[in-house]
Amino acid sequence: MTPPPATRTLAVVSAGLGTPSSTRLLADRLTVATVEALRQRGDDATVEVVELREHARELADHLVTGFPAGGLRAAIDTVVGADGLIAVTPVFSASYSGLFKTFVDVLDPDALTGKPTLLGATAGSARHSLVLEHAMRPLFAHLRAITVPTAVFAAAEDWADGDGGSLAPRIGRAAGELADLVAGRPARAASPADPFADFVPFDQLLGGQA
Repeated sequence: MTPPPATRTLAVVSAGLGTPSSTRLLADRLTVATVEALRQRGDDATVEVVELREHARELADHLVTGFPAGGLRAAIDTVVGADGLIAVTPVFSASYSGLFKTFVDVLDPDALTGKPTLLGATAGSARHSLVLEHAMRPLFAHLRAITVPTAVFAAAEDWADGDGGSLAPRIGRAAGELADLVAGRPARAASPADPFADFVPFDQLLGGQA
């Protein structure tokens, strides 16, 4: 009997500032490809998107108070609880954006340990493509996330055909790598069993020794 498909959760973090933004567009393309790749591997997927620009003020407040407001708390929980993560940032000053880094800074240091993660970045010029390797990948390595081998960078010219068709091979490869990692993980376990659930009182243990 074929087991029912597992349902995997994907968290998508987009640090784009505009509406619309090329960062969100790339995040959406990566998400669609990953969901399809998971389905090809026999798994269903649910997607939750975190638009960081919607939490900019809450992030600033968190830095000085140490406490996340309601919307930011939900966004953090979404990322921490997901089976896989897609993280996309625009490039500012040759690195990830301050908004993106601020969100990472408010996460618990162990929040992304072992989490399969696909990295993406956008910029106006392909000259910034190494941001993925010299900035983003070291950041997520520090957090002990498992980043897929293929990261996806999109410059302005990559959208020249109107839908980013030139990105398709890279997106498909990266999505397949993320799906392999997510689908290969065991289904989320229930809460650990209480090690004292079968506790035998000491007087009973001694009952047969009288």
